[in-house]
Amino acid sequence: MKKFRKPLFMVNPKTYVYGDDVLKLAKLTEKIANKYGLDSLFTSQQIDIPILKKNTSNLIITAQHMDDVAPGKLGTVLPEALSYYGTDAVVLNHSEDPLTVSELDNSIKRARKLGMLSIACADSFEQCRAIAEMHPDIMICEPADLVGSGSTSDESYVKQAIAAVHSVDPKIAVIAAAGVDDADDVSKMLTWGADGTGGASGIVKASDWEEKLEEMMSAMAKFK
Repeated sequence: MKKFRKPLFMVNPKTYVYGDDVLKLAKLTEKIANKYGLDSLFTSQQIDIPILKKNTSNLIITAQHMDDVAPGKLGTVLPEALSYYGTDAVVLNHSEDPLTVSELDNSIKRARKLGMLSIACADSFEQCRAIAEMHPDIMICEPADLVGSGSTSDESYVKQAIAAVHSVDPKIAVIAAAGVDDADDVSKMLTWGADGTGGASGIVKASDWEEKLEEMMSAMAKFK
């Protein structure tokens, strides 16, 4: 299973880009992360994972979803296939693709068995505690209504969410990233106790990807 250092930077292009564009973004992410000595999660649509693994070496290549299925079912993402192509981690239970409790628990166990980091998403403090009981490696704690909104979680939410997770398992790394899109946002999340942060639309929709990544990761590097 891939090791990671804190603070952890996450780039989540969702389905905004693919093919040559997502590879360009991944290479820029790796370049800036290497410059500042940071570890970076880079999420990808499943179809782009092989090309990202072939053309990068230091990113934690992360699937945006997987299904708790056995071989044979049509239209699903098989955990073993992700592992075969070298996927390092997987995001589970994102507010845009939620899982049942059973599916999430089983998926965390499947990821662990296959040597992939599990990154589980949670909304409320109750969810943070309940999902922490499943012992994923990393949790993304963010109110669902802030995803893609351009507004960040406030200090009270971030601190209470981290406390909820760590009351169950202090080894779980907690990422706070909802609405984060500049250096000030990065600094706030880390000052409030998050182990990592990053961006999605705030990065992908920037006019200059390299400039945006430089801005955000240089701010993170001050917390190493």
